[in-house]
Amino acid sequence: MARPKAKIDLAELEKLCAMQCTDEEIAAFFGVSTKTVERRRKVQRFSDVMDQARAKGAASIFLAKNLLGYRDVVASELSGPDGRPISIDSRPNLSNLSDEELDQLQSLVDKAQPKRSG
Repeated sequence: MARPKAKIDLAELEKLCAMQCTDEEIAAFFGVSTKTVERRRKVQRFSDVMDQARAKGAASIFLAKNLLGYRDVVASELSGPDGRPISIDSRPNLSNLSDEELDQLQSLVDKAQPKRSG
C-alpha cells in the first residue's frame, strides 16, 4: 500500500519561494523530503508557481538593494604575512619617523585636544 500523497499548499509554496527558500527549507516546512519537492517540481503547475514566485522574490531583492540602498553585509578578514594574524603593537615606534612626520603627528594631536579656556 502506498503512502498518502503529501499535501503541499501552492499559496504557502509561493510565499516560501518568494522569500528565496531552498528546497530543503520548503521540504522542512511541509514535513516532506527534498525528494518529494524535486518530484513535485516536475509537475508543471507546481514548477510554474515556484519559478514565478522566485522571480518575484529576486526582483524584490534587486529593488530593495538598488532603490532603497540595502546592501549585503560582507564580512572580511585581513591577515598578515603568510596568512597569520596582523600584530599591532600597543605603542607605536616613533623613532623611525622623520622630523616632518613628527611635526604632522604633533599637529594632529594638538587639534584633537580640547582647547582650555583661560
